[in-house]
Amino acid sequence: MAKIEVKMPQMGESITEGTVIVWLKKPGDQVELDETLLEIGTDKVDTEVPSPAKGVLAEIVVPEGETVDVGVTIAILETDVEAVPAPSQDETPPQEQPAAEPVQEAPSAPEPAAAPISGDGGERSVVVMPKMGESITEGTVIAWHKKVGESIELDETLLEIGTDKVDTEVPSPAAGVLLEILVPEGETVDVGVEIAVIGQSVGAAAVSSPPASSPSAPVAQPSISVPSKEVVTESAGDGALPVAPSNEPVQIPRRGSDGQFFSPLVRSIAEKEGIPVDELAAISGSGRDGRITKGDVLGYVENRKKGGAPVPQPASFSAAVPAPPIMESSGRVEIVEMDRMRQIIAEHMVRSKATSAHVTSFAEVDVTNLVKVRERNKAAFQAREGIKLSYTPFMVHAAVKALREHPYVNASVQDKKILVKKDYHIGIAVAIDKSRLVVPVIRNAGQLNLAGIAHAAADLADRARNKRLQPNDLQGGTFTVTNIGSIGSLMGTPIINQPQVAILATGAIKKKPVVVEDPNLGDIIAIRHMMFISLSYDHRIIDGAMAASFLQQYVSILESIQPDMLV
Repeated sequence: MAKIEVKMPQMGESITEGTVIVWLKKPGDQVELDETLLEIGTDKVDTEVPSPAKGVLAEIVVPEGETVDVGVTIAILETDVEAVPAPSQDETPPQEQPAAEPVQEAPSAPEPAAAPISGDGGERSVVVMPKMGESITEGTVIAWHKKVGESIELDETLLEIGTDKVDTEVPSPAAGVLLEILVPEGETVDVGVEIAVIGQSVGAAAVSSPPASSPSAPVAQPSISVPSKEVVTESAGDGALPVAPSNEPVQIPRRGSDGQFFSPLVRSIAEKEGIPVDELAAISGSGRDGRITKGDVLGYVENRKKGGAPVPQPASFSAAVPAPPIMESSGRVEIVEMDRMRQIIAEHMVRSKATSAHVTSFAEVDVTNLVKVRERNKAAFQAREGIKLSYTPFMVHAAVKALREHPYVNASVQDKKILVKKDYHIGIAVAIDKSRLVVPVIRNAGQLNLAGIAHAAADLADRARNKRLQPNDLQGGTFTVTNIGSIGSLMGTPIINQPQVAILATGAIKKKPVVVEDPNLGDIIAIRHMMFISLSYDHRIIDGAMAASFLQQYVSILESIQPDMLV
């Protein structure tokens, strides 16, 4: 078998990038020579791209909606050597036709790598997107810590990258001068793709990055902010249509507020015609999966000019965006774009709600003995172990003991099967700041004592807050404990961390007067340290009786804590 890399074709002399609109084949599908493989778009044209060879689509490198430079690998075909068409030496593809050429497959690297390359400027090293975990296939450049021409030392932070699991800093794999930045901030590329070039001598710093018009140069992405200029109206037929002022061009994001994708050509037409994003999103699309096509936009524009197009009504509430937001009667409004981590959290939470039938049960636990044990031992524990003694190891230890008796709470659902996990990998929610959190995993918590759990939790929390977590630290959890009491909450209804089926929330510990049964005095009122706990669970496999039983056992374990537990 031979591998062929399908590249983003150049659709004209002035075109330097293209957007993948839709893949018409899936990995593993057979594809014939010249059969349509995908549809791409530029700000000039949307077009179908034929397969350059007969074979199997082995890998999709650039997902739908992503924009990459001309010449960037977008897919990999596997084909028989004999089936690869030999390119003609004097045949040049026309400008408006996609072209793909077979090249050698780029290797992926398990960590930031610098491959030396030769050239007139002396020895240079290519930095590639590192592999951040077994299941991680791509990464996003969040921020470059060095500019082109700046010197950098070995292992000095070069850039910060992010995956769908974690954001982390990447050290430089070589000392020298940053000659080129090949992938700009905000771009997502596959593991192993070249992202920068480092020269091995100061003299090489004179090498400059390729100009923006070069196909190999990264092109800055359009702003996704919607202009907040005042909208005026022009009478058209029976209704007034919002039109942007002619001196203030509209800027259309790649995706609408409901995630709807707009191709570069559609965005270009909308911006030229002054169609705001909320009006564009409400146009009925005739393309694949309801996508708005060039014809849809032009038809709408033509109809509007004739006075026959009323303002389109959004198909759903989520697509309705007030225009402009700053003119709401509620007063002043600040528009803040979600950062990348917030977007990931939002997507995960919505997906969890759509996947699991959420139910939450509550219980109250007397943790007076736990408070006493911690207060009595925390100074000696820190002196002996070198870390502070928090309530987290007690909460995790009790959870593992309760899970042993309730195996379905330590499980996941796959189609119509229940996967019961025999190991106890406990996720602990760690707040990075007031708006973001991550859930690193304590591996094999069932094999650790309290001190071992305390060390594991402290290490994960420290690395989470200093951006040193690896993606594998966030994967493979079988159950999650979130201490919402650490921020003052009495109780909560947490969302399940997929693909798990339950999550336990521990509330704030408060002194309360409660009724205590004394063997000598009978029922008396005493001041005790009390805490609410809540278990959110997937009602597909866990019913109320099982959840209640789990909580009862958890309460019993915490209330029976003895001073010698730390020995």
